[in-house]
Amino acid sequence: MDTKQSADTTKRTYTVEEIAKLLGVSKSSAYHLINSNQFHSVKIGGQHRVSKKVFDEWLDGNKGGAE
Repeated sequence: MDTKQSADTTKRTYTVEEIAKLLGVSKSSAYHLINSNQFHSVKIGGQHRVSKKVFDEWLDGNKGGAE
């Protein structure tokens, strides 16, 4: 029996690759979308991350835009 506690594996962010796949566009199109400030993203270790909640709200036409 493993005594380590399991980390919460609920996904909270998307990578550029995941956004491209979700939208059915190229990776460069996903980068363009992120760089155009359509929604807030953060850069961690040289890689962009987008909050799942913000992206989903943007996609659904609700808020989620960059402030």
